[in-house]
Amino acid sequence: MNFNSLTPELVVAFETIVGPEHVLTARRAEATATADTYADYGRDHTEDLHFAPDVVLRPANAEQISQIVRLCHEHRIPVTPRGAGTGLSGGALPIHHGVVLSTERLNKIIQIDERNLQATVEPGVVNEAFQQAVQAVGLFYPPDPASKGSCFLGGNLAHSSGGPKAVKYGTTRDYVLNLQVVLPTGDIIWTAANTLKNSTGYNLTQLMVGSEGTLGIITKVVFRLLPYPKQNILMLVPFRQEEQAAEAVSAVFRAGIIPSGMEFMEREAIAWSSDYLKIPLTLPEDIRAHLLIELDGQDLDELYKEAEQVYGVLEHYDVGEILLADNATQKDELWKIRRNIGNSVRYNSVYKEEDTVVPRAELPTLLKGVKEIGARYGFKSVCYGHAGDGNLHVNIIRGDLDDDMWNVGLRQPITEIFELCVKLGGTISGEHGIGLVQKGYIGIALPDTNLELMRGIKRVFDPNGILNPGKIF
Repeated sequence: MNFNSLTPELVVAFETIVGPEHVLTARRAEATATADTYADYGRDHTEDLHFAPDVVLRPANAEQISQIVRLCHEHRIPVTPRGAGTGLSGGALPIHHGVVLSTERLNKIIQIDERNLQATVEPGVVNEAFQQAVQAVGLFYPPDPASKGSCFLGGNLAHSSGGPKAVKYGTTRDYVLNLQVVLPTGDIIWTAANTLKNSTGYNLTQLMVGSEGTLGIITKVVFRLLPYPKQNILMLVPFRQEEQAAEAVSAVFRAGIIPSGMEFMEREAIAWSSDYLKIPLTLPEDIRAHLLIELDGQDLDELYKEAEQVYGVLEHYDVGEILLADNATQKDELWKIRRNIGNSVRYNSVYKEEDTVVPRAELPTLLKGVKEIGARYGFKSVCYGHAGDGNLHVNIIRGDLDDDMWNVGLRQPITEIFELCVKLGGTISGEHGIGLVQKGYIGIALPDTNLELMRGIKRVFDPNGILNPGKIF
């Protein structure tokens, strides 16, 4: 990739577009005591990686983004779109420096259309803020990543993020009707229509969702919504064997029950998180893993009947005392423990997180294989994830691994974990994306023909290759 260096003249042009107060350079950051803020734009939640941008731009709308991107296209300046920086694949890291284009100012909920159960929003809206806004009028936006309190909807779109409720309701892509997108040439398009059905041409909307900021910059999104489920039941189920916890997942579905959450946490995952949050939780010595199971709907009596069915399934496994959360505070604490496992791992050690996914019935085999690979190569892993859709997060803990093993030696065992996923009918990422850190492994999941088709699509959208270069492949 041949890019040009940023010039002072371009910086002045950017200041004219967005205003000097929304242009940040290293020199300006030092002069205004905002060096830490500037440095934050060069990292996300991926390991301990950092790449400094030449300039950070904070535009306010699609028109400003169009002018910026058009200039960068003409002058061959790399542009890295950025949301909240909560990603785990290095997708927002400016590895070629250049421009970091932050969407933080595009943070408006433009309209909640109660008649059509739709909403139009900008990409810088925080996921949880959007959920709360639609819930206030009795509506429901299900996708709920663990970082929902801080992640932007634009980043969720870039990776088609999931979360616990994906098991029943689907991922981000299942709620997108239409997108306004600034293309790498500066053109602004809408990808579809605000309709539930659309059979008019290629599906550019779904092509954009999950494209990790490599094909265009999303500036508005129209989501479909659902009626809000008013009732829920939450239970924490302890297992004496990890693999039995994984096996029970498929058994619950075969019994005809579709939970709104089905989360797996091995012992260390739940212990680290509860300690990190200082939430007391009794963990008997013989308990090796937990399932957090949620049922939701409109009729509480019907949910209790479903819960009885779940209990019936669990009788066939070696489980401890099941905790049925009996109030909102207890439910919130259990979900807080689950959602903070990643933070607790980060607090305890440098780590690499692999976002493996397989058909849910293959989860026990995947879990067993991960532990066997770790034992052979001498590393420890903390595993947890969205068991209901077969998505297992494998956190490889650095511990006392030396630099050579950490930076080079782990490539082989990670390759073997991904090869196992593909052998089981799965793939190498369920919701975190490929980004920077997984692109070296993408050939395990996708053949050359598929990759060349993707490269061709990239060339059509981005002939100069300026948008989020060096990601995916």
